[in-house]
Amino acid sequence: MPPLEAVDTDQTSDRISSPFEILEPAEQTVPVVFASPHSGRDYTPGFLTESRLDAVTLRRSEDAFVDEIFAAAPGAGAPLLRAHFPRAYVDPNREAFELDPSMFEDPLPDYVTTSSARISAGLGTVARVVTSGEEIYGGKLRFEDARRRIESCHIPYHRALEALVDSTRRRFGVCLLVDCHSMPSVGGPMDSDPGRQRVDMVLGDRHGSSCAGLVTEAAERALHALGYQVTRNVPYAGGYTTRHYGTPGDGRHAIQIEINRALYMNEDKVTRGNGFGELSARMGRLIEDLLGAARQLAAAA
Repeated sequence: MPPLEAVDTDQTSDRISSPFEILEPAEQTVPVVFASPHSGRDYTPGFLTESRLDAVTLRRSEDAFVDEIFAAAPGAGAPLLRAHFPRAYVDPNREAFELDPSMFEDPLPDYVTTSSARISAGLGTVARVVTSGEEIYGGKLRFEDARRRIESCHIPYHRALEALVDSTRRRFGVCLLVDCHSMPSVGGPMDSDPGRQRVDMVLGDRHGSSCAGLVTEAAERALHALGYQVTRNVPYAGGYTTRHYGTPGDGRHAIQIEINRALYMNEDKVTRGNGFGELSARMGRLIEDLLGAARQLAAAA
């Protein structure tokens, strides 16, 4: 295993001691919640030992530094929830128990979802592969290992997110959840666009079903004004989080934002690039436009 200077391994067991953090504003003044589910980098020693991959290869599955890119949210009056656990360990943008049975040495309980497009791609709640398609593990896992990860990370994360969304909706009448992600600059072997260069930003609203149109339109307009190429829903329309929390009929709106990693980082080394500061400043302007759209939703409600 190579040096792990870029990875936080301050864990005494194979458990993540603090699965998430909520960066709270001094006062929440807007009906918006931001979340960064894939920027965590707390790798337990047990997980690193189980994996056949080096630490940097594992980290390429992270949406690295996305929590920092949206760090202006609390100062603008909106909470930011960020996961500490890495996506390769547990993916909170999946159902709680969405698992590939071929990864396990023992049978899975009946309540586990064992068949989906995500599982077939190796990207269930506990992933079989990293973004590049390389296998994470050299052997079989036990279901108990996966259950422990899910119950200590995935479930607490979503309890916290559900509480933020529901308290915001009660206070303001509506809630807009902005799920913040990044994507490789070129489609990978497990993606629907392998080998293709990607645009700067992708907005996912589940093809118009997870949030009011004015939210997606405001985000698209703001990003175009900042000079970015933007598409909607291709190749990412939104995952479990957007689908689960995006129910506009009861005042819960959700949009997913995917940022091309080439804009702000060295994708091979997983380090911040020269564009990091400029992108972060520009995302501060996007945040303001999203807050404006959410205020319109609240006024209409």
